Order: sequence, then C-alpha cells, then structure tokens
Amino acid sequence: MTGTAHMTAPANGSVIGPETGAAPSINVILLNWRTPDMTLEAAEAALAEMAGLDAGLTIVDNDSGDGSFEKLSAAAQKRGWLDTGRVAVVQSGWNGGFGAGNNYGIRQGMPDGRRADLVYLLNSDALPQPGSIRALADYLGAHAQVGIACSRLRGTDDVPHSTAFRFPGIASEFEQTSRTGPVTKLLRKYVVALPQPVTSGRVDWSAGASMMIRMDVLDRIGLFDEGFFLYYEETDLCRRAADAGWQTHYIVESLVLHIGSVSTGMKGWKRPPDYWYDSRRRYYEKHHGRIGALLATAAHLGGAGLFQLRCLLARRKSDMPPGHLSYLTRHALRAQPGPVHVEKGKP
Repeated sequence: MTGTAHMTAPANGSVIGPETGAAPSINVILLNWRTPDMTLEAAEAALAEMAGLDAGLTIVDNDSGDGSFEKLSAAAQKRGWLDTGRVAVVQSGWNGGFGAGNNYGIRQGMPDGRRADLVYLLNSDALPQPGSIRALADYLGAHAQVGIACSRLRGTDDVPHSTAFRFPGIASEFEQTSRTGPVTKLLRKYVVALPQPVTSGRVDWSAGASMMIRMDVLDRIGLFDEGFFLYYEETDLCRRAADAGWQTHYIVESLVLHIGSVSTGMKGWKRPPDYWYDSRRRYYEKHHGRIGALLATAAHLGGAGLFQLRCLLARRKSDMPPGHLSYLTRHALRAQPGPVHVEKGKP
C-alpha cells in the first residue's frame, strides 16, 4: 500500500503502515435487512474492489425473517463465493439494529477465521466505485492519527450526499430547527452539516454507509453501542474515538454511490419513529448528561418555535411533522429506564 516512508504509532494504539512490511487485512461487513437483491448488488461491487487486497466479505442478515438469509446463502453458493474462503453469509439471530448487526459481523472475524486489521462497513444500498476501498485503507496507512475513514457519498442521480458533520450540541439544535439565516450566520461554528469537502481531511463524524475503522480503535473504545437501534450510533462511535485520541476523516478519493433510506423508509416518514427519539436522547445523555439533554431539547423547541412564528408571519404553512414537538417534549421528560453509560472494553 502507499503511504509515507516512515510512520510512528500514536500512544493510543498501533497503526497499519509501511513499516509493518505487510498490507493490512480488511474485514468487509455488509449488513442486510430485507433487501437481498440490493445486498447482492453491493456484494458484487465490493468483491470487485477487494481484488488485490487482503480482504474478506461477511454478509450479515439482520434477522430479516423474509427469506433473505436463504436467498443470500443460495446466491453466494451458486456464484461460487463460498468456495473461495473469502466470503461468509451469516445470520445474526435477532434484529438489534444497525450497530448490533455490524457488531455481530465484526465479532465473526474474517471468513477464514483471522482477526482483521481494519473493518470496512458497507450498507446494502451503497456501491463502492473503482479504488474506493483501497483509498480508505491507503489513507489510514498514511495517517497514523486517523482511526476512522469515511467515503464520499453520491446518489445514483449524481447528486452529492451531505455526510460530513460536526458533533451536535445545544447551539446546533437551535440553529437546525430555527432555519433562519441570521441565526445560522450567528451560530455558523455550530452548524452540524459541514460544507461539501473538496479535499480529504478531518470531520467530527460521517455516515456509516461506507466507513473503515482500525480494529485497534474498536479494541480500545468498544464496538457500536447497541443501545442505539438506529441513528446516532455512528455519531456516538466517532465521539468515543475522538475522546480516546483518534480522528475521523472524510476521504474524497473514496467514492461510493448511495441510494439511501431503503431499509428505513425515512423518505416516507410523517414523523420520526420512536427509535429516532430514543437514539437522540441516549446520545445527549451519554455525552452531555441529563441536564445537557434537556437543554438540547429546549433549544430544539425554541428554534422550532421561531420557525413556526416566521411561517405565521409569512402566512405560509409549516412543514414541521405533525406531533413532532409534543412527542419530543414528552419523550425528553419521561423517566429513563436504567442508566445510560459509555460502553468500553474489548469486544
């Protein structure tokens, strides 16, 4: 792999680089939930990009219950993938969400039984483009301080997806829901969505649709927190990595086509599902405490109130999801079952 001529491992873990004398091993995790045809298409694209790399592919069916596992297993057998020793199709046994499903694949190790140096997470609706997987591995090999590298995502309609972000906070909640130019200008340092990067570099967090992580990072901070069913789990993982001294970078040279929202049906939501509210609260209470979580909700409500006032004065209909604000308030105030904590330790 390419990289600098010499590299020193940071204090927070070892690094894969030229001084090791060997290319890193990569465990590609492809998570399926009721999208077997799309998962097979993503697998085909991933296998093409794995050529020449020390990589294996683990396809995890997240307890779809619709025949997906049987269809994926039969297709992998028919195409000869299982005979290569580089591909495995496994059943998680329960649908614990995005993080739990990926954790299951990570714990399996590579299809040949080895522990991987790097883990590459790929959504079933994401198609790696030429050189995309190698670009992530090469970048990690050349940048010792980077623990997580994420791809540039683009829609199949050729529209770039916004996936470079700052960590959310109290001020960002107010800015995001107020949707008011002067507020955004005043709080520009807290806007969660960053401008579309034109060069590779550091971000707070990015989407898990195409994300490569050092196993050393996961050994140090733990795997995905399975208390998040869906949403905020990548944000939490990158936040814990940052707290442990590892950076997350957005890699423009790694292009992945992404359809998006296929499994979740997010584009058709009238109001976010309960698990979105659960994940949001869990994230804020983990990283900002109970008071910080309540303040974030108050900021969200305040910004939304300002937006609603603007709509009223302009005599135009608000596009706020019906019942969202009242549900968010009730959810924030209700008792939390059990303590929220940062999960650490080896997987």
